[in-house]
Amino acid sequence: MSERSVSKQKQEKRWYTVHAPEQFDREELGDTPADEPEKVQGRTIETTLGDLTSDAGENNTKLTFKITDVGSDAAYTEFIKHELTRDYLRSLVRRGASKIEANITVLTTDDYRVQVQPVAFTTKKADASQEKAIRRTMIDLVNEAADERSFEQLVDSIVEGRLSSAIYGEAKTIYPLRRVEVQKTTLEARPEEVAAEEETAVDVEDEDVEV
Repeated sequence: MSERSVSKQKQEKRWYTVHAPEQFDREELGDTPADEPEKVQGRTIETTLGDLTSDAGENNTKLTFKITDVGSDAAYTEFIKHELTRDYLRSLVRRGASKIEANITVLTTDDYRVQVQPVAFTTKKADASQEKAIRRTMIDLVNEAADERSFEQLVDSIVEGRLSSAIYGEAKTIYPLRRVEVQKTTLEARPEEVAAEEETAVDVEDEDVEV
């Protein structure tokens, strides 16, 4: 291929401005180049909550978005992951105290399947029964939150810290806590994917009962 052809190909690439979902006020996430709109679809963009809100204090929260729709010069995304930085989580660990984690998969009211991972840090070392009770509280409150909220509402309650505050308020009555956070949230399946999985499961069950 001649240098002229290569140069022409480069000139044909255009830049698309990537926007956050509406729940994050369609904030600009940056720009991405492509010679065809289809090549932009599916790309992921990582940023921090601090970048979106212009608050440096929120830079310990990472957000990942996936491009799902492309216009003439803009690309639009959906939320797929929230995660606290390792450095921030390490700063919360104290010697002689307990770190209590849970991994919960929930279904929101609009049928999004989401994995939520809360973590609690105690002031001193809790015993096994206290750790179990705190973990149970985290699981129950995350399940309750999903039962009452849409996907967007659940993500908002996590990113804004309301869910971790609710867990803290309940769990501190079991044993003194220093901090509760949701360390990671991941979109596992959209409604259409959940429905397809359920349909497949029903088909398998039907096959199992055939005589």
